[in-house]
Amino acid sequence: MRRLALCFALLAAPAFADTPVIKLGQALFFDPILSGSKTVACATCHHPDHGTGDGLSLGIGDGGIGLGPKRTLDAANMPEQRIPRNAPALFNLGQPEFTVMFHDGRLEADAYRPSGIRTPLGADMEDGFAGVISAQSMFPVLSGDEMAGHYAENEISKAVRQGLITGPGGAWALLSARLETIPAYRAQFDAAFGPGPIHFTQVSDALASFMEFEWESTDSPYDRYLAGTPLPEAAERGRVLFEGKAQCSTCHAGKFQTDHKFHAIAMPQLGPGKAARFERHARDTGRMRVTGDPADAYAFRTPSLRNVTATAPYGHAGAYATLEAVVRHHLDPVASLTSYDRTQAILPDLPGANDWRVLDDPAELQAIADANTLEPISLTDSEVEDILAFLEALTDPASIKGKLGVPVSVPSGLAVP
Repeated sequence: MRRLALCFALLAAPAFADTPVIKLGQALFFDPILSGSKTVACATCHHPDHGTGDGLSLGIGDGGIGLGPKRTLDAANMPEQRIPRNAPALFNLGQPEFTVMFHDGRLEADAYRPSGIRTPLGADMEDGFAGVISAQSMFPVLSGDEMAGHYAENEISKAVRQGLITGPGGAWALLSARLETIPAYRAQFDAAFGPGPIHFTQVSDALASFMEFEWESTDSPYDRYLAGTPLPEAAERGRVLFEGKAQCSTCHAGKFQTDHKFHAIAMPQLGPGKAARFERHARDTGRMRVTGDPADAYAFRTPSLRNVTATAPYGHAGAYATLEAVVRHHLDPVASLTSYDRTQAILPDLPGANDWRVLDDPAELQAIADANTLEPISLTDSEVEDILAFLEALTDPASIKGKLGVPVSVPSGLAVP
């Protein structure tokens, strides 16, 4: 708790932009040194140029070259598959109410756990993370598709495939040892945390401090509306619809337009799905994969709508390329699912990928439709336009750019994304 209080104190005002822990976090966020093959950084899939996402429906992590929709495949290191879910935006994750991470909530604050956090690692989860945003930053490095790499490709991917995560010889310890060998990082960790061996919770806490500071979004026209300044006319009409007739605020509630809960709304499923390597299906049952409860089938976390105009594509699988398209999906989810236009998916060419297995299977399609909990709503085109105007009023341009921005170089000397 002392470390968590320290992190929040450091983030209290822009004057702390140059604090050692935040500057260290910035370097780590943009440095490919944390990936197994040293080719993928956190910023590869969460870049400010793409609204802290990657601009793709489903991204390519290890085995890709370039950024965003221009990302291509590395012929010498072909990816095994697409990343199964759309890269979520990072805005306001440091706010106290953001206690649930990932589309399925598989990592969340839990006061009954010794570590204070429930994660897929269960009892193997290490203590010492400053909070959920810190803990979640350490899971992409354990994903072969995202950052760890292919089977036997490097020492990190080997450790991950063998289930060696925590403790000596585990993936987190190997990455910490890698950072120890870089003098500039050793100096930055000393400045941020004091002398002593680098521990991976320090890596994650630094990343969390940077993300919390960099992408706080609280200065949009909507924030000024909350402080007493009227919205533009169209946005005000949209707000009234959003909170009334359109029923958007039933789930997109509160200051950051999310109830932090999970809802099944018949979102189209594309790509490899959320499946273990030994499984042969391409479905993604969302929250049910975490809880085991059939009532949670195909339910996904309600995303915050801050800066939503900059975070396309939309949906857990990035099915919708435009904000209007995903708004219209909410008007009649089942009809939208069954008539889904596949040309709007933004997917780098990947030979052998069967991206439409679920949508081509009537039984799978019906299962998604049957789980839907959102009743159809009728809105005119002009009403949809007003809702889009309100969503535009949730944009804070300065927060999209970030306070510190992209560094010119990083201590490892590797290429900055």
